[in-house]
Amino acid sequence: MSTFQIKTHQPGRIYHKPHFFILNKGLNSGKPFTAPVRNSFVVSTESVEQKEALFHLSYMLLEAKCYRFYLKGSVIPFIYIADVKNLLIKNSKYFGQKDFETKLKALKKVEELEVVFQNKLKAIQELKSVLLRYCKLEH
Repeated sequence: MSTFQIKTHQPGRIYHKPHFFILNKGLNSGKPFTAPVRNSFVVSTESVEQKEALFHLSYMLLEAKCYRFYLKGSVIPFIYIADVKNLLIKNSKYFGQKDFETKLKALKKVEELEVVFQNKLKAIQELKSVLLRYCKLEH
């Protein structure tokens, strides 16, 4: 991984380089987002490929619960920007490996399937609601 910058996101700021956001407060600290969210860091990269790779790496770190070790605070847990940056740098060495690329492609396919199933589930719930609405039940 050549270079990337991570900074605290300021609402209203416009970013011109490819970027994504990482939540920094709460039990979901480390969760990556493509849209700006409150209480987040912004990761800016030089290319879209870098952004995609770092985004998915951050997602993998979240799912592997790697961020949990670095959470601070008792009421509202949070993570330091340095901890997130160090985790991304330490794990970015896997980008060139064939195994990482294979897992990244598989993860993208799983995400696409997840969207399809969510849409199907939504349609089934709407159908169920319509069917129940038109049952002739007495009050």
